[in-house]
Amino acid sequence: MDERQTASPSANTTPNATPDLPLALRGDSLVKRFGAVTALDGVSLTLGKGEILGILGDNGAGKSTLVKILTGFHQPTGGTLYIDGQETLLRSVDHARSLGIECVYQDLALANSLSIYHNMFLNREIVRRGPFRLLDHKQMRERAAQCLDDIGVHVPSVELPVERLSGGQRQAIAVARAVHSNAKILLLDEPLAAMGAREAGLIIDLLMRLKEKGGLSIIMIMHNYAQTLDIADRIMLMQRGRVTYEQKSALTSVSELMDIVRREYRAMRAAGAH
Repeated sequence: MDERQTASPSANTTPNATPDLPLALRGDSLVKRFGAVTALDGVSLTLGKGEILGILGDNGAGKSTLVKILTGFHQPTGGTLYIDGQETLLRSVDHARSLGIECVYQDLALANSLSIYHNMFLNREIVRRGPFRLLDHKQMRERAAQCLDDIGVHVPSVELPVERLSGGQRQAIAVARAVHSNAKILLLDEPLAAMGAREAGLIIDLLMRLKEKGGLSIIMIMHNYAQTLDIADRIMLMQRGRVTYEQKSALTSVSELMDIVRREYRAMRAAGAH
């Protein structure tokens, strides 16, 4: 059965917002409570294979909690998650990775004093065969250089320590490492945060190349509406743990998104006045 027909859209999903692709991931009515606090309140989402989905929202909207559920760090209090059409309970981060789900967080989890190629193989180093467990530096250097070349990331040498790279280059290395891990679904937590136009352009170009290569589905957690609309195929706006708007990027605008946020803010203020 075609998942596009069986997906249960959020009640406030805008028409034509579902992907025109087979689904890599689907979440139905996801709920997450921490004691008396409800961080996610019935969030439904879909991610098409080869699609880029941008998730927007202010601090406290529930974006980080959603990412932690999709990466196996948290289990939902309620709702159902489907990976490649199969109902799945992600038991841990390692379980999610075994299914091809990788996440690049804002801190990037890079070891600054180590080389690019060491970071590419961090915690999964290649060891030579033989009686002694020795690192195969030659093979790791060659594979790292090939991986970076394949996705169009240019660095002077894979032997450079990460601390000598720019912010954009570090982000590119973190993304390349996830791709090299055979990721099928890649989650990016604020990939353009605190970057200048030139560095942001480097990452945007990288994401566009990954999209053109196909096979990788991407979820971006973002604050910048204009950048998100430029990159993503679809956007999803979260407010107070709910999806309040979802649409194809080509069918919406920054001004429309801002209007929705303003209306929600005014409604909250009016409710607080009573």
